[in-house]
Amino acid sequence: MDLRIRKLVNFEEEIRIEGERVADPALRVFGVAAVVRNPWAGRGYVDDLKPEIRAFAPILGKLLTDRILALAGGGDKIEAYGKAAMAGLDCEQEHASALIHTLHFGNFFRQAVDAKSYLGFTNTRGPANTQINIPLMDKHDTGRRSHYLTVQFSIYDAPADNEIVVAFGGATGGRPHHRIGDRYQDLAEIGADVNNPARL
Repeated sequence: MDLRIRKLVNFEEEIRIEGERVADPALRVFGVAAVVRNPWAGRGYVDDLKPEIRAFAPILGKLLTDRILALAGGGDKIEAYGKAAMAGLDCEQEHASALIHTLHFGNFFRQAVDAKSYLGFTNTRGPANTQINIPLMDKHDTGRRSHYLTVQFSIYDAPADNEIVVAFGGATGGRPHHRIGDRYQDLAEIGADVNNPARL
């Protein structure tokens, strides 16, 4: 089966004012998405998803990585990143997850931005025009709260019932005027550490 990409979508915003204060520099946030026909659609329960994962996830990972790098102006411009998949109403949730929860997909983005942390993610199901939420985190440090952001956009005619939307998100920095500290400060305050965060 061929990978059928019906459309590609780019999303971009530039936040210049936050909390009545100028954001300097402005925060740029990006999203790129591919709307694809579910490769397992109409086949009933498919036990082994790996053939399609290996065939199609690298195509989507490379394509979307190239698009988001073009929007950002290069991998060095992206500080926070994440991924998402949305299944159409006739799709198994596992089918959407299968296309993004694999190194065959995410490693293209991770390597392109020289990241150390894993990609934050969402897996959702919905009809066309459902909002896609892509959680972001610092590409090097998962405890850096300033870079906990969410890319939000919708595609007016996707996903159709037999389609999957796969997406990457990125940002050029953290939230403007962030001031809630990071996870490590909280751990120190409660007498815990990253290896035993529940200990008080």
